[in-house]
Amino acid sequence: MYSKERKITSEQVYDGVVVKLFSDQVELDNGYKATREVIHHPGGVCVVALDENENVFMVEQFRYPFDTVLTEVPAGKLEYGEQPEVCGRRELKEEVGAEAQNFEYLGCLYPTVAYDTEKIHMYLATGLTFSSQHLDEGEFLDVKKMPLKQAFDMAMNGDLPDAKTQLAIIKAYLKLHG
Repeated sequence: MYSKERKITSEQVYDGVVVKLFSDQVELDNGYKATREVIHHPGGVCVVALDENENVFMVEQFRYPFDTVLTEVPAGKLEYGEQPEVCGRRELKEEVGAEAQNFEYLGCLYPTVAYDTEKIHMYLATGLTFSSQHLDEGEFLDVKKMPLKQAFDMAMNGDLPDAKTQLAIIKAYLKLHG
């Protein structure tokens, strides 16, 4: 049976540019006390951008925590209070240089439920028109176009280790070919 935990105290331990870390003391149903470390994150958005031939536009970029280049769907961090669709459209324009006529919500995922408040909103973008990228300062990435079926196979075979990319690609593929 699940237990509802009641917060007793909360102390901010770290106030970063992207995340804030809190150490919370909670009381469990049985009266025991426990510590919960919680990272507060504004959330993010990812976009599966498809052209009329069902090619998906991915980005390749270096990810410092894993010391490697990963292939991902375009994505970005929400500003506090920003609407997810606004963020998704902005990130698609910045990273791929594309605008979408259609922007369909695919759902939300919680990437790390044990200690992080981050939520990632997923979208399917179609009816694309292209201009130029507008990358953030210090952002370096390459755009890669591939058939959606190839991206789906990569997600299923473990060749796309990024969770948001896996789920968004699988959802988009199943929505279209279900």
